[in-house]
Amino acid sequence: MGRMLSIVIPIHNEEPSILPLYDRLTAVLESLHRPYEILFVDDASTDRSFELLANLVEIDNRLKVIRLRRNFGQTAALSAGFHEADGGVVIAMDGDLQHAPEDIPALLEKIAEGYDIASGWRKERVDNAVTRRIPSRIANWLMAKASGIELHDFGTTFKAYRAEVLKDVQLYGDLHRFIPALASFYGARVAEVPIRNTLRAQGDSHYGLGRTFRVMFDLLTVRFLLKYFTRPMHFFGTLGLLGTGLGGLILAYLAIYRLTGHEIAIQHGPLMIAGGLLLLAGLMMFSTGLLGEVLIRTYFESQDRRIYAVRDIIGRKERNAAR
Repeated sequence: MGRMLSIVIPIHNEEPSILPLYDRLTAVLESLHRPYEILFVDDASTDRSFELLANLVEIDNRLKVIRLRRNFGQTAALSAGFHEADGGVVIAMDGDLQHAPEDIPALLEKIAEGYDIASGWRKERVDNAVTRRIPSRIANWLMAKASGIELHDFGTTFKAYRAEVLKDVQLYGDLHRFIPALASFYGARVAEVPIRNTLRAQGDSHYGLGRTFRVMFDLLTVRFLLKYFTRPMHFFGTLGLLGTGLGGLILAYLAIYRLTGHEIAIQHGPLMIAGGLLLLAGLMMFSTGLLGEVLIRTYFESQDRRIYAVRDIIGRKERNAAR
């Protein structure tokens, strides 16, 4: 299992690309002289993609096709493939031939050097500058700053992972592009590998400018998970302290102002409302933080999960054998 490779490929209406991809991919994998499996995850394609994949399974026992009940999206498709993969190293790539199978050996070289994740980097982008390259560069810069992982290209699916790293990462939403950042929470070592970027040969891209907003929302989620996942009170408590402190000061000022014989005029009304709202908002933030702490403890304890990940343990086997 340690030497076996698992190639996970999400498919959604990629009928023209499947056979050329299979031919190129198998040629590269055969040249590596190590056992492998290819897992195609059909994300409810409406063309003949599943039919072609089913035919390939009949002639190649190293293939597995996972067909999802409906279109769940790329993150869910990848998660399904990761769950079914048996290899010690798992490689994820797109099924539209924009990722060159010939770059797989370069990713594996980084894994062999001791890295846990080898992430593809489309160093020379060939897609449209306005709709793809410029938004991508901005998004990647923001992701790097938010996650603390200095990658040039978070967006590409083309990555190689040690299987044990994926066990520590729970995927949902559209978080597949943040796997290196999420895995770094458990100490995964990440390297970047330049890969070829080719234009989509046939069909239409499934991505557009609308995806940028979803990426921004995911970015906020990942930032919170990386920094405050195990200590939500540090986030909500800080906001709560600011709210209650500022609201309390405003109300205290108005109370002293009134007690010293001054009349609280109509113009003080908005200030009083602001103070009351800030005080209540701060108390709500404190309450949210406390609930978050309880939920986090329930999450880890009920699932017997740990807030750490062990890379390896040496010595125990030798001591047991000596007994």
